[in-house]
Amino acid sequence: MTAAGSAPTGKRRDSARSRELLLEAAAALFAERGYDRSTTREIGERAGVDPALIARYFGGKAQLYIAVLDLDRASDRPADLLEPGRATALLEVMARRGAGPVFRAAVTPLEDPAVQAAATAQLHWRLVDPLCERFTREGLDRPRLRAELALAAFVGVVLSRGSGAFPDLAEADTEEIVQLVLDMFAQRPR
Repeated sequence: MTAAGSAPTGKRRDSARSRELLLEAAAALFAERGYDRSTTREIGERAGVDPALIARYFGGKAQLYIAVLDLDRASDRPADLLEPGRATALLEVMARRGAGPVFRAAVTPLEDPAVQAAATAQLHWRLVDPLCERFTREGLDRPRLRAELALAAFVGVVLSRGSGAFPDLAEADTEEIVQLVLDMFAQRPR
């Protein structure tokens, strides 16, 4: 121990590195499998550290998820939903790993209020805000409401696709769905 009872510098560096490894592993697993399908054990194994460190450094899986989401916000804002390829990429990700907390936060409250707040903030940062900015540039009235409605419709399509209630939607090609959704958005009155 050093002065004031703190851990030695080498120990802090190891702690910082373990924390960084956990963030990297969690980000990769959440991206591959989604939040629900990723376990703390798998995250720890991928990081090469004891999974118990998740609780020590982050408080739990939910808080680790929030920390991973916060990393995204340090990067450039994603393209808006109407940019070429953006809607297709989102549909493909959802087909591969399911809807994570960010999309689910749009339709139902998540169990953990902190995860709900972080997921909602991400939903707005990633999807609502860029669309709102586009609608503002285009001079449309009530751009935020329009962006929220467009995103709610898109999320509904994404989540409904796997529900079993809409067989034609489930069987349709991703590009066809994207084109129909974008056509629907393009028919907006000023």
